[in-house]
Amino acid sequence: MAHLLDPLIGFVSDHSGLAYLTIFLAALLEAVPIAGSVVPGTTIILALSALIAGGELKLEWVLTAAILGALLGDGSAFWVGHRSQREILTAWPLSNYPRLVAQSEAFFHRFGTLAIFFARFVAPIRAVVPITAGALDVRPLRFYAVNVPAIVLWACAHVLPGVFAVQLLHRYGGIPHHSHIAKHTWILAVVAGSILVWLVLRLLRKRRGGQVMAQASE
Repeated sequence: MAHLLDPLIGFVSDHSGLAYLTIFLAALLEAVPIAGSVVPGTTIILALSALIAGGELKLEWVLTAAILGALLGDGSAFWVGHRSQREILTAWPLSNYPRLVAQSEAFFHRFGTLAIFFARFVAPIRAVVPITAGALDVRPLRFYAVNVPAIVLWACAHVLPGVFAVQLLHRYGGIPHHSHIAKHTWILAVVAGSILVWLVLRLLRKRRGGQVMAQASE
């Protein structure tokens, strides 16, 4: 798989604008209700952040793309909920995911406005809490006062690890700074980690579903 990353890195080097657009769209789609639960935006941003240390991408532009995408996604979801109120929570497509909506509401009722902050770091309700906040009639000023700092911290938490990982491999692993080996290592680690997390979550959901079925049959 590592040899497949060379063309990707080369393409990003020659078309950095498309890479920034990809990061923007990844952050945006992660904030779209339901779609954000399945779009691997986090994986995309974490993986591409490895290309900052070698100069293929610029840190400030990666952060800007991630922040703007998340702001637009969260803000759009919030205003849809704000305009439609609670009706949106029982309309399609949210009507097909009642458990996720219930989790979002429970999360919001438990933490109040801080749920907007915490949800930025918790998948999959990250994609549902902004629209829930709007539906529950949170004032726009209060929403953005919590949402904007959360997005900035979220972007840094997703972008900076890749930069630091490549630099550490350069400094302590004896790998040249512009070598593709360090970037390959980080990207493969991100992809492998994402797959592992997905498998664990899938196993937990199956186990939970099996327990629910067993209780229902008793």
